[in-house]
Amino acid sequence: MSQDIVADGLNQIMNAKRIGKTSLTIRRYSKVLLNLFEIMKSKGHIEYDVNEEEKTVTVTIVKVNACKAVKPRYPVSVDTIDKYLRRFLPSRNLGSLVVSTNLGLLDHKEAVKNNVGGCVVAYFY
Repeated sequence: MSQDIVADGLNQIMNAKRIGKTSLTIRRYSKVLLNLFEIMKSKGHIEYDVNEEEKTVTVTIVKVNACKAVKPRYPVSVDTIDKYLRRFLPSRNLGSLVVSTNLGLLDHKEAVKNNVGGCVVAYFY
């Protein structure tokens, strides 16, 4: 386990998917990881439940091909989001690029709509 909780959480999801599991328990989480899970849940990729008493998150994988954290977290403006879409996603219409903005974590489409930039945190499809 590293110090990057977002990367660890997404790696655990991908490892569980590779061995055929449909659910897993993540023991370390943060607000950023939970916000990322909320975006993934809204897109229909995962379901998750937070257990405050045990401080764990139970994730159920619905439909995920890949999800990874982006390191280093590249600064991106509204004009340069397209460059990172081409770099990380297989198609412009497939998947989401998550950008950390001053409005919170946003999908790349919402960031362009709100005309805000930030740092690229993760992607999933």
